[in-house]
Amino acid sequence: MKLARFQVNEQIFYGEVQGEQLQVLTGDPLHKYQVTDKFFALAEVKILAPVTPGKIICVGFNYSDHIQEIRKNPRITEEPIIFLAAPSALLHPGETIHLPYPEHETHYEAELVVVIGKEGRDIPPEKAREYIGGYTCGNDVSDRDIQKQDKQWTRAKSFHTFKPLGPFLVRDLAAAKLSIQSRVNGQLKQKSNTQLMIWSAEQLVVFISQVMTLYPGDVIYTGTPAGVGPLTAGDLCEIEVEGIGILRNPVC
Repeated sequence: MKLARFQVNEQIFYGEVQGEQLQVLTGDPLHKYQVTDKFFALAEVKILAPVTPGKIICVGFNYSDHIQEIRKNPRITEEPIIFLAAPSALLHPGETIHLPYPEHETHYEAELVVVIGKEGRDIPPEKAREYIGGYTCGNDVSDRDIQKQDKQWTRAKSFHTFKPLGPFLVRDLAAAKLSIQSRVNGQLKQKSNTQLMIWSAEQLVVFISQVMTLYPGDVIYTGTPAGVGPLTAGDLCEIEVEGIGILRNPVC
């Protein structure tokens, strides 16, 4: 099931994607909802990020080829590396990524994003899937100059507009083997598959729930494959995950 959160005038709706139309839902799209007989054309609405997360949790170095391109000592850590980004960095599909320091090297990072469906803490591995409400696309935009300077990643990844998310939330998706790509101005930059992740979506949910309580609408950016590179003003960045869609954002 593919869902969209969208705006018409001042009203916000959830809808099921039906070709070029959206069938409006009422209730909680992650749990109990009702299908109405109201439709909007996709072309006539503003698509929003599928959730408004209380937490944006990110995973570093979850693809071995990305470790090799970034680190001088490309070893795989024994546990996932996690960090938080500010929820205020969230950006809707189609909106503009703003580079606060155009002279800095700021990178795109294509990522599969897990959307948490229900509250959980210390989740056992055999129940991890029950806590995943769905999946979407994400771009973990990162100011590399600040990342190197600070030696930790919160500031470099939390600027306003640095966490594009969307366009759709897919609930019944098998996430273990999905094509993931990024393009800048139509040129392919990253091409990989989620089967190459070191830690799966379910393993990340279990691990993170041992550290912090997960709530509905929280999101987990699951890491990026090799091929990251710079964004500059005037670019159009596209993140595509198989079965979900294409997240497009211009840059200025």
